[in-house]
Amino acid sequence: MDGGTSTGEKPKDVSLSCIHRIYKASRRGDVRTVRRLQKLLTKSWSAKCLAVRRVTQDNQGRKTAGVDGIKSLTPKQGVILVNQLKIGSKAKPTRRVWIPKPGKDEKRPLGIPTMYDRALQGLVKMALEPEWEARFEPSSYGFRPGRSCQDAIEAIFIAINQKAKYVLDADIAKCFDNINHQRLIEKLNTYPTLRRQIRAWLKAGVMDGKELFPTSEGTPQGGVISPLLANIALHGMEYRIKELAKDFDMREKSGRKVSLPNRRKSVTLIRYADDFVIIHESLTVVQRCQEVISEWLKDMGLELKPSKTRLIHTLQEHEGHKPGFDFLGFNIRQFKAGKYTSGKDSQKRILGFSTIITPSKESQKEHYTKITEVIDKHKAKPQAALIKNLNSIIRGWCNYFSIGCPTKVFYRMDYLLYWKLRRWAKRRHPNKGEHWINKYWQKIGNRNWVFSTSRENNPLTLVEYGSFKSQQYIKVKGDASPYDGNLAYWSTRMGKHPQMPKRTASLLKKQKGKWRRCGLFFKDGDVIELDHIILKSKGGKDEYKNWQLLHRHCHDEKTRTDGSLERSGSKTGCNSAMPKQLSDILSNYRWIEDMLVVTY
Repeated sequence: MDGGTSTGEKPKDVSLSCIHRIYKASRRGDVRTVRRLQKLLTKSWSAKCLAVRRVTQDNQGRKTAGVDGIKSLTPKQGVILVNQLKIGSKAKPTRRVWIPKPGKDEKRPLGIPTMYDRALQGLVKMALEPEWEARFEPSSYGFRPGRSCQDAIEAIFIAINQKAKYVLDADIAKCFDNINHQRLIEKLNTYPTLRRQIRAWLKAGVMDGKELFPTSEGTPQGGVISPLLANIALHGMEYRIKELAKDFDMREKSGRKVSLPNRRKSVTLIRYADDFVIIHESLTVVQRCQEVISEWLKDMGLELKPSKTRLIHTLQEHEGHKPGFDFLGFNIRQFKAGKYTSGKDSQKRILGFSTIITPSKESQKEHYTKITEVIDKHKAKPQAALIKNLNSIIRGWCNYFSIGCPTKVFYRMDYLLYWKLRRWAKRRHPNKGEHWINKYWQKIGNRNWVFSTSRENNPLTLVEYGSFKSQQYIKVKGDASPYDGNLAYWSTRMGKHPQMPKRTASLLKKQKGKWRRCGLFFKDGDVIELDHIILKSKGGKDEYKNWQLLHRHCHDEKTRTDGSLERSGSKTGCNSAMPKQLSDILSNYRWIEDMLVVTY
């Protein structure tokens, strides 16, 4: 038993994170300990502080109001909210907000909870997520800490790079809106108080304008806990597919039947939220998997979306469909190749084809449209403002797609952007000649025709697509989780992620994965901000030795104490008048985030 010995020795005080203990207890199937720790965590005052901080400071959508109209809280209101949080309270309806879907005319409905419900959902998620992270299937990558789109793409590459296969590319129709409440609650299988609270959120209804609509099914997009509930609802798809392996008629060249473990490995289901693919070399097996998954989804009140579900082959045309498929913005397909361009198997034998992953045509079109809109909005603005806005967009897009083979696509985007910028320059000087327009392009070092502000020291230059090279990406371990306590693995992995900017990755390595003042490791999901050690107003420079990374809440506290607010003349803000008690608890004490301690 934890905390003692069976040999009569004096029991030791074992102080470990409550969240990590929930994860470990769930891994070993100790349900009783999981429930006890979850109850302790949801009653913890420090855990409530952390939940409030996440929805009021760290969350990107923290300024969006619910039906009560509250967009932000003062520090004193934050303390009051901490003391009010209680599991089992009634839930207010969510506020309907419609947002456009990228590249489409239709809109996606969001349900925005009140600030109180968001904080309470954050507290419940803190208790439930470690339990389910220990149980989730290894090939589930969406809305999970420590996992990303790149992991799902790499998993697909591993599944097909040695052999051409059939793929069921499927999408679940209105997944968040159609989940059966009763089946979800049964699957959740938690203790009564938490079960009643989750049911209250599911049944709270939604306010669209001044009209209240009941919610008899589905979990609202926009809630803090909604992605976790959706993953719980879809948990079991991979296990169900693996169960079919015993019926597969697969034989080796000698005619002997393939062993059951190898039959299980032969079929792959990779899921990112409500999008998933099923991969196998046999068309019959993939069709059978589609039938089984369709039946499995009906039990949760869900179904496949016919317009987004298709059966294709990675190398050859199948039923009028071209080889390959699009998934998470990437296009994945195989091309027939010769001796020097072909891929090779584990024995270095030539396969006769090569697996290529590039940005999909739709992703390229959406990105170019976004770039065009930014340029059009900067018709009369300075060149520096245009470069700053374009650089952030280009870096994000290139980092996302850098794990494939995007070189040709990146060079093509450079070509298109060049001519778009030429038009921007001509529009600014319609009566001037080419020599006048060419002043926007400079020679920087050994690079010619660089879109830059000037030739002086530290000119502001436009980043080039071609400067981003293909990166080798290592998929996350199937059973790894940020809750397993392996901080060295996760901090190192964070610094090597393709979506991590180079400057941030370098500083993470320099700081050994944590900020010296609070002593906490940067974890997946943390909001990391860049700060000047010596303020620029005091002569600090923009250089690596004057930069440091810190958590957003630590940054707020540092700004409050180093006098930045007084110099900027700011009198408002979340931390401008933070009470000393809450300031100390949220910023100076390690046990708010890294302890949540249980002592036996």
